[in-house]
Amino acid sequence: MSFGENKIIRIIKRRRPRVVVIGGGTGLPVILQALKKQDAEITAIVTVSDDGGSSGIIRNYINVVPPGDIRNVLVSLSDLSQEKKQIFQYRFESKDSFFSGHAIGNLIIAALSEMQGNIFDAVQNLSAMMEVDGHIYPSANEPLTLNAEFMDGSQSSGEVEITSQHKQIKRVWVTTADDGEPASPSPVIEAIMQADAIVLGPGSLFTSILPNLMIPNVGQAVRETKAEVVYVCNIMTQAGETVGLSDADHVRVINQHLGGNYIDTALVNGAQIDMTKFHPEDYDEYLKPVANDFAGLQEQNCRVITDDFIDQRSGLVFHDGDKVAREIIDLALQEMFKRK
Repeated sequence: MSFGENKIIRIIKRRRPRVVVIGGGTGLPVILQALKKQDAEITAIVTVSDDGGSSGIIRNYINVVPPGDIRNVLVSLSDLSQEKKQIFQYRFESKDSFFSGHAIGNLIIAALSEMQGNIFDAVQNLSAMMEVDGHIYPSANEPLTLNAEFMDGSQSSGEVEITSQHKQIKRVWVTTADDGEPASPSPVIEAIMQADAIVLGPGSLFTSILPNLMIPNVGQAVRETKAEVVYVCNIMTQAGETVGLSDADHVRVINQHLGGNYIDTALVNGAQIDMTKFHPEDYDEYLKPVANDFAGLQEQNCRVITDDFIDQRSGLVFHDGDKVAREIIDLALQEMFKRK
């Protein structure tokens, strides 16, 4: 065994690799569940600008941070039995009138937020109750409004309203209820600065990833961190957001919003998608596979890791969480080694 191998073993024994995952939506839990199996020290920073579905209704009625993405992340990192997690995820049927469409977990998060006086403390208490392995931080302690400027110069506010325009988005930003500048709680910034790897995505580019980075102190922390900044590129384009964008375009949009080339590594699917197994009726927004543009990625000083990152069982197209997690852990360990 070489000296280098000894050194890596000592690092691993000292602490787990610190991985911070920033985003929201359905892709985030897939990666978090896989990272949990890799025994990483995980921090999930979750978007708070959602205004659709059950989350949007609860947000509008009682002015709390939309709970849906937080609920899914809690379940993905919880050590509770599957039966208990299913209760938390249960969604009332349409015939239930007042509760129609609401998940029990959303109502619990909203109630705890009201009891605690803020969403951040509520999520920490609920994390303990649900035996969460890791840290879950809302990116802000209040609901934020997503704003967008389109390529034609027009503007719109609200996630649902923005994506329903079906226009090419030029830039996005977030504001508080009184049009002020938002800020993330200090534990969010500390986690980013202490991480070995920062993971962006997978998830909706303009409505799940960028809203977090547009909180000024979060964006600044990502620019200043010594961690490896990794973007998990989406597999499919998304209506109302990324129609016609290549993998290099996705990275370029993030870099432009951050004001420089801050994405160190992109994980890009290189496998052919069997479109005969793809059932468009299962989705309302995914269009075509994201095109590869490796030259465009390299022009942005972005390392490219490409593999068959897809899981296409049952006609659904998701990331293979285990493959993605292994690559993330390798990158985190490399960063740990460089610091020694």
